[in-house]
Amino acid sequence: MLDRQLCMAFVMDPVESESFAGSTTLVLMLEAQRRGHEVLYVAPADLGVDRGRAVASATPIRLHREGEGGRIERGESRRVILDDEVDVAFQRQDPPVDAGYISATQILGTCGKTLVLNRPTSILAYNEKLLALHFRDLMPETTVTRSISELLAFMDGMGGEMIIKPLDGKGGEGIFHLVRGERNIGSILEQSTGFESRWVMAQRYLPAIRQGDKRILLLEGEPLGSVLRIPADNEVRANFHAGGRAAASALDADDRKIVDQLAPLLRAEGLFFVGIDVIGGLLTEINVTSPTGVQEINALADVCLEAQLIDRVEALIAEGVRRI
Repeated sequence: MLDRQLCMAFVMDPVESESFAGSTTLVLMLEAQRRGHEVLYVAPADLGVDRGRAVASATPIRLHREGEGGRIERGESRRVILDDEVDVAFQRQDPPVDAGYISATQILGTCGKTLVLNRPTSILAYNEKLLALHFRDLMPETTVTRSISELLAFMDGMGGEMIIKPLDGKGGEGIFHLVRGERNIGSILEQSTGFESRWVMAQRYLPAIRQGDKRILLLEGEPLGSVLRIPADNEVRANFHAGGRAAASALDADDRKIVDQLAPLLRAEGLFFVGIDVIGGLLTEINVTSPTGVQEINALADVCLEAQLIDRVEALIAEGVRRI
């Protein structure tokens, strides 16, 4: 059992941009704070390396939840050497995984004593869209290409409908449902591929999306909770950022088959906390950077998932684990 206060750093996008009503990162911070741990906010740009050691300009913060909202109280920023002063660093920066993201994650990967979640090398090795292709027998038909002619051929092969999505997007950004005969298909594919300079993922359209896109949160490969994200009537995207509605959900046989096949790789690669997306019993994405959904599951299932996450983090530290 842990018998001391921890220092927990959250490497993330601007903390003030997070929603108290929906942010998974903020409730993790609130739970750590409730237990008496020190909570530090670190902007990715404020990471660095000094004489071979990862350092950061870190800001102590206190969160005050007030109904559906809240306020953030910042302390005085200070320079910290991560391995000397920080027990746990949560890498919670949203995609895209661009040059800045890569550098920040590689800096965190130099830590030897700070427990970094998720494992930095695995975040960089496994794109959130492409990782699912390691389990293509669990997925709808999928292609990844920059070629517009190949995308059009794929759509024809899928009966004239497909979903396209960028490889580095988040929150439903850049996702399109294309149907043969629409006059804007060429323009959409030009913009999505950057005139054939960027890869996109195309998948068979799954009508089951109208019943919901199931987000399943996994902790060390084991199910933590799930929620259905149901798209608005005028939307194909079910993401909460795109107006999706949360509905109660339980795991079925198809979900458990998917989880059982994913779990060994997730554990082996140190992907401590991930969120997978399942539509109609088929795996569409494996989110490894900053999975969300904790607050929605809490509200629907009357649970406190952040407490289970912090429990496990405390246990790892008590066991002396510094790398997962």
